[in-house]
Amino acid sequence: MEAIKRNILLNPGPSTTTDTVKYAQVVPDICPREKEFGGLMKGLREDLVKIVHGDTEEYTSVLFCGSGTINIDIVLNSLLPEGKKVLVVNNGAYSTRAVEICQYYGLPHIDLHFPVDQRPDLVVVEQTLRDNPDIALVHTTHNETGTGILNPIREIGALAHAHGAIFTVDTTSTYAMRPIDIEADNIDFCMASAQKGLMAMTGLSFIVGNRQIIEASKAYPKRSYYCNLYLQYDFFERTGEMHFTPPVQTIYATIQALKEYWQEGEQAKWERHTRVFEAIHKGLDELGFRDVIKREEQAGLVVSAIYPDDPNWNFEAVHDYCYARGFTIYPGKISTTNTFRLCALGAIDEQDIRDFFAVFREALEHTGVQVPVRYR
Repeated sequence: MEAIKRNILLNPGPSTTTDTVKYAQVVPDICPREKEFGGLMKGLREDLVKIVHGDTEEYTSVLFCGSGTINIDIVLNSLLPEGKKVLVVNNGAYSTRAVEICQYYGLPHIDLHFPVDQRPDLVVVEQTLRDNPDIALVHTTHNETGTGILNPIREIGALAHAHGAIFTVDTTSTYAMRPIDIEADNIDFCMASAQKGLMAMTGLSFIVGNRQIIEASKAYPKRSYYCNLYLQYDFFERTGEMHFTPPVQTIYATIQALKEYWQEGEQAKWERHTRVFEAIHKGLDELGFRDVIKREEQAGLVVSAIYPDDPNWNFEAVHDYCYARGFTIYPGKISTTNTFRLCALGAIDEQDIRDFFAVFREALEHTGVQVPVRYR
């Protein structure tokens, strides 16, 4: 097997992959309607439930073609009963995306907005649920990758359940990295894409959730054809296949990535991501950069750093210098603050981060930015 040039991706996904995952896509051509391929997907679906410690009798996973946004679309349009309302607990770009999906479908919803650099106020969440007994679905984001803030999903889920609502969580940037327990965390549905925590390829997304709720949703309004959760679930249960053509090669890569996930182990993998996260902080601290989010409120996977007050600072120039040397950094996603992000996702370890900061320091010096950086 020929080695492939290794790039260190410090963007929030797709993430750096192993060569074994890359080469898993090189397989004999196969029709995805063959029993052999359907059998592969059965094991894959069960593994996706086990990663969040779900009982495969009570919980299932449903696969879709698309990026992570397709999952938010599906749970919101599929799981809201007639005459009921969605509550979006919103403190970032990805919960804002959920609000936009509600707007596009015309779903009754409340956009419960909090500052992007603060955790949601649980007292306000509870009062909103109390004041709106027609809320049937509560949605939030576990780790808002625009900032790196960690939201208190276990507590929000408990409030949702206490008021008779189901709880859906966008775990795209925590699943298979930060340990999740679907029962203990009061989650009814979580979601991710293969290219994030699993360190596989883009094109495959999945929703892990409660079978009974999916089956009840058969009676709910049908707001989408391709993006209907019950329709896809039912087809899997009856045939073992996706309703429409699956991303075949991506599925082979994901199965290999799952093998590597189990080999590394949940705790060891989380410890590795934590080492990378701490190495990112160490490197930024040494260069004088400031965080947007309080350290104790970060999810341990994304660091959002504020642009320095230096007339020579040019994100594109720094990005291009690093990119030419095999390292990818990523712009921020906060409308009120100029930031860039460094992420602890992917098949990388702390030595990769030390190597990156050597190049990053060179980039600052090359572009004339004072080191350590300055803030007014």
